Amino acid sequence: MFLTLRLLGNRHPSFIARTVFVKNNNVDDACRLLNRILGKEGILEQFRLTRHYEKPFQTRRRVNHEKCKAIYNEDMERKIQFVLRKNRHEPFPGCH
Repeated sequence: MFLTLRLLGNRHPSFIARTVFVKNNNVDDACRLLNRILGKEGILEQFRLTRHYEKPFQTRRRVNHEKCKAIYNEDMERKIQFVLRKNRHEPFPGCH
């Protein structure tokens, strides 16, 4: 392991963390696990975006959509957490 880290240097240390061992020749589960890890780290999204050239107007549209979606998801998450709160002393704060 030390030899591997030394050979890779500082250029690709993150790929060591993405090594998945296959148990009992179950390649499908190993691939699912690897896809989940890469998806959480955003590597699949980055690959999808850089396969083809994205025109500037498409980039602006995508970035604005991602910003709006993030704001919407944040607000909805806050509303859902408010509705799901239970066992409160005052069920409706602010309403006496």
